[in-house]
Amino acid sequence: MVVFPNGKINLGLYITGKRPDGYHNLETVFLPVPIRDALEILPLKDGTEDVFTLTGLPVEGDTTGNLCLKAVRLIREHHPSIPFLRIHLHKVIPMGAGLGGGSADGAFTLSLLNKLFRIGLTADQLKAYALQLGSDCPFFIDNVPSYAEGRGELLAPVQIDLSSFTLVLVNPRIHVSTALAFAGITPSPAPVRLQEIIAQPVRTWKDQLHNDFEDHVFEKFPEIAAVKAQLYQAGATYAAMSGTGSTVFGLFESAPELKMPENYLVLQMKLS
Repeated sequence: MVVFPNGKINLGLYITGKRPDGYHNLETVFLPVPIRDALEILPLKDGTEDVFTLTGLPVEGDTTGNLCLKAVRLIREHHPSIPFLRIHLHKVIPMGAGLGGGSADGAFTLSLLNKLFRIGLTADQLKAYALQLGSDCPFFIDNVPSYAEGRGELLAPVQIDLSSFTLVLVNPRIHVSTALAFAGITPSPAPVRLQEIIAQPVRTWKDQLHNDFEDHVFEKFPEIAAVKAQLYQAGATYAAMSGTGSTVFGLFESAPELKMPENYLVLQMKLS
């Protein structure tokens, strides 16, 4: 069975407090975007362990720590009848890019196992498993535009229509680690009510909708700051860094003509 885990962008991202468990509380709006990996899972008829293969963009680190395999181990702890599996992941979403690719892969693995083996887990149960994989993994279970609080697991659907805009994603092929991004954060209450801001016309967002990670990440990687500036110069109605970076997105009223370095990943798409 094959599924296609999609990415996300953040509309506003505020780190509002440090938690006793070592994580941070946040406020953001997650928006699914149509850039997709491909994930195939098949039962192995014979074998003594799961077989995991990877193609496409490179993934740093040992594959045993991949979130797809972590998701399988997590589900199998409570459902040991799940057989050994052949898992193939084709990476299109860059790692360390703020697009949630790894989180999507892990969450889609949970949902696929639930369907493939008829486990019967509810969406809330899947989200509880997903939270054990990562803070933004629960979002990908329902995979709809959502206002998020807590670690990112307290989700409420939001109505947002950006279908008249062209979305441009620009990734300068820089990996921004989550640890580096958080190193520059001083938590503070969100200065705006996100639900109210995103209900306003997009042209009002520029001075109101902010990503707390931008200042620190832009200081460390001026190339990322330059991408945001170029998007505004090209006519973006709104532009921001997604997540902890390094992807910057722009919303345009018409498809722009962009001149970016050849090695940058540049994608234009419409949002449904």
